[in-house]
Amino acid sequence: MAGQIARKVPPIRFKAFEAKWEDEKIGSVLAEKRRPIALNDHQRYELITVKRRNEGVVSRGHLLGRDILVKNYAQLQAGDFVISKRQVVHGATGMVPPELDGAIVSNEYLTAVDSEKLLTEFLTIAVSLPAMRRKFFLSSYGVDIEKLFFDAEDWKKREFTLPSKAEQAQIGLFFRQLDLLIGLHQSKHDKLRALKKAMLEKMFPKPGACTPQIRFKGFSKDWVEMKLKALGTFNPKEDLPEVFEYVDLESVVGTEMVGHRTMMREAAPSRAQRLARRGDLFFQTVRPYQKNNYLFTLLGSNYVFSTGYAQIRPFDSGSFLLALMQRDSFVKLVLDNCTGTSYPAINANVLSEMTVAVPLPDEQEKIGTYFSTLDMLISQHATQLLQLKRVKAACMGKMFA
Repeated sequence: MAGQIARKVPPIRFKAFEAKWEDEKIGSVLAEKRRPIALNDHQRYELITVKRRNEGVVSRGHLLGRDILVKNYAQLQAGDFVISKRQVVHGATGMVPPELDGAIVSNEYLTAVDSEKLLTEFLTIAVSLPAMRRKFFLSSYGVDIEKLFFDAEDWKKREFTLPSKAEQAQIGLFFRQLDLLIGLHQSKHDKLRALKKAMLEKMFPKPGACTPQIRFKGFSKDWVEMKLKALGTFNPKEDLPEVFEYVDLESVVGTEMVGHRTMMREAAPSRAQRLARRGDLFFQTVRPYQKNNYLFTLLGSNYVFSTGYAQIRPFDSGSFLLALMQRDSFVKLVLDNCTGTSYPAINANVLSEMTVAVPLPDEQEKIGTYFSTLDMLISQHATQLLQLKRVKAACMGKMFA
């Protein structure tokens, strides 16, 4: 379509909308609104802040009027569009959510409402696009990127392209529903991660105890203390294949392998030494607080892990051992035995001598299965979340002229 009519029509749009988008000066379509408020010394007020990276308007707490030293404040309503003049180049813009209706802001913020030509919901989406971010930067001044000040009057002289209010409303509804879906998956993902964190502590004995707070039915025997080397073989020696997939410290996130690269043995770095077998556990010995530990489950593949991992070939349940070694209390114990400050690390031999509480193999298997199932659910929600965010990014690129 002739370059989408010089970019006056987006590549993708809803049916029933055919008119070209129009270039408008921001100041001619923006409706600023300020609702000054006289602060009462004895009344409690909710203040807001606007997060960077277009993450929205959030509360920053409540204060009595007498504790608010600068008195030049205005009241907000749900649906207002807010710009932080000192952080706008970092994406500090957003729409006031219903739960912050009635909150207050200082004159460090610019506030706008729906106008005859521009909906704040549409503007909230548009300001996250590269073209508008560039306008914010061009209309800011200063030397330090962290201290740039926004010249709102200069910004309002600039143009941007927008559709009719009806099309703005349709676009706003689409992204609102997409954000709702993303939020739902994010909530489920966060709840599962919180559940795992809680259960990692409750399903293992606390220091000095011989039974955990929560355990499966049918198990009542005390856990016994033993060294980690009694649970598996540390760093088993095997010759490397001629060609393999190399897994370095950046290739594992949480319990997931997110990358690897093909290497020839003669060209591989000296740190590529841990040939994986199914069921092997790889514990990150460099910066162990990251808890990027991986249980290898692939068959018939040549994967070689960096020496930044201690390799353990478990005698019983590798999933149990993975859960045990991901606990905050275990990581703290490891850190207490690390050397170095900027990059704390632990030697595999030192790690193997650490003492932990362990149940009988049947209970290990039950616990390991529980946590591996939880990890699978967390991974599924993380994948769905990533896919939805990619859909949103693609739509942002195709639904704006």
